[in-house]
Amino acid sequence: MDKLYDKLGGKPTLDKVVQDFHKRILADNTLQPFFAKTDMEKQGKHQVAFFAQIFEGPNEYKGRPMEATHKGMNLQQSHFDAIVKHLKDSMAVGGASAEDTNAAVARVEKLKGTILNK
Repeated sequence: MDKLYDKLGGKPTLDKVVQDFHKRILADNTLQPFFAKTDMEKQGKHQVAFFAQIFEGPNEYKGRPMEATHKGMNLQQSHFDAIVKHLKDSMAVGGASAEDTNAAVARVEKLKGTILNK
């Protein structure tokens, strides 16, 4: 069980993490406006598939590239930091170890430039 996806518990855990993650995002006044017109059920499916892909799981993500998804949103470092915090908290709720959470966050942080369109 070398792959991060497997260490995290696969799709069942990612489903739980993403559900909690979205609750946190929607409760965050600095992030919620970015999702005001988003179909969160559809977003959840995309998010699970995306995380699965970047965490060495199945490559089933069919969403837009990160550049296109976040283009024109004017996301700032503070938004990215809030997302990372919520992801860490959600990973803990999902039962991820600190080591696996840090590995997952490191993979997300590699995408920061693309997400912030910098």
